[in-house]
Amino acid sequence: MAALDRSQAPATYQDVLDAPPHRVAEVLAGTLYTQPRPAMRHARANSVLGMEIGDPFDRGRNGPGGWWIVDEPELHLGRDIVVPDLAGWRRETMPEYPDTAYCEIAPDWVCEVLSPSTRRIDQNEKRTLYAREGVSHLWFVDPLAKTLEVFQRHDGHWLLIGTLADDVSVSQPPFEAISFPLAALWPEGA
Repeated sequence: MAALDRSQAPATYQDVLDAPPHRVAEVLAGTLYTQPRPAMRHARANSVLGMEIGDPFDRGRNGPGGWWIVDEPELHLGRDIVVPDLAGWRRETMPEYPDTAYCEIAPDWVCEVLSPSTRRIDQNEKRTLYAREGVSHLWFVDPLAKTLEVFQRHDGHWLLIGTLADDVSVSQPPFEAISFPLAALWPEGA
């Protein structure tokens, strides 16, 4: 992940807009970070998780509905601009779906799919930002280790609810109304 020299002026949204189109750009604590599009294993885990959760929670198919589930939304949270792999808003939190390029309402749930190049930022700076902004649930999916870590915000800090591995059934907050096999997130035979 590339970052600007911290001695420069704080990065702005214009820096995000000026980033090369083949890179994901974020601003954290005034620093512009860019990284290439995710690798295929990362993209697969992200896509399948979005389908597993999206149908029952966003679309209400075989589930309770009541959520907006979005792949890679651009979030403007204070001066920070982040692009989580997946995010979800209860419809009470965001009654109207925005018709803008970005959203300024903090999600209720965020999932980061960890990559070697983004792991440190996801697990440190972004985790702190999500707690500060009131995100209630945070998931870390690790396609290389084939694990899922589930966190819930408690008194402004993250509490690890569980770490799942192998082919366990996933039924975790805030999506405990459904279950799906964790192994569905990994390519068969990988």
